Amino acid sequence: MAAEVVLEGLHPLKHALRFGARVRRAVAPDPARVVALARELAPDVADEIAALVEHGDVRAPLDVVAWASRPPERPLGEGFVVLLDEPRHLGNVGAAIRVAAAAAAAGVLVRGEADPWHPAAVRGAAGLQFALPVARVTTLPGDRPLIALDPAGAPLDEVPPNAVLAFGAERRGLSREIRARADALLALPMRPGVSSLNLATAVSAALYVLKAGRAGSSPGRR
Repeated sequence: MAAEVVLEGLHPLKHALRFGARVRRAVAPDPARVVALARELAPDVADEIAALVEHGDVRAPLDVVAWASRPPERPLGEGFVVLLDEPRHLGNVGAAIRVAAAAAAAGVLVRGEADPWHPAAVRGAAGLQFALPVARVTTLPGDRPLIALDPAGAPLDEVPPNAVLAFGAERRGLSREIRARADALLALPMRPGVSSLNLATAVSAALYVLKAGRAGSSPGRR
């Protein structure tokens, strides 16, 4: 496991700082511009960015590049866990992590070769890997039901609140192993003729459908 995470751009840097990352260095061709942007877009961490950023050459069009310590693996939290089953594109992995963080998911697990801490995935997630447990795994949690999302499944309805939600790869969908192990195969409602969604879009839709359903069934809600 690499000990360092590359943060390319202001948004990954600001999120990393907000969620407790140990950023050791940041460089920019124009540090004053980066600090000004931080004071406008992320005033809560602007002083930290001002203290970190120094002059240095980075690849255009990036405004800043930083390096942070990769956090130790954390236990999964309470709620739905997102499982990405052998995804192919790091940008999609990052976008799914960003959605999961926004939806307060309990964590994101990745099966296969895609590294969720690769710079491209970190860029796609805007650095929100630091906001929730994120790991590449070969085994699944044994204490949570496994719900696989598939267009051929039953309607997405009641799902245990601590379930692992499995999403298939961009081209071939769910692996045989995940299909065989799943406790249920469920589907998002979609218009006839539309066969699939982008990976991050599917994660977003499923999480928010389930969160809305749970909110709607809360005691005292009318």
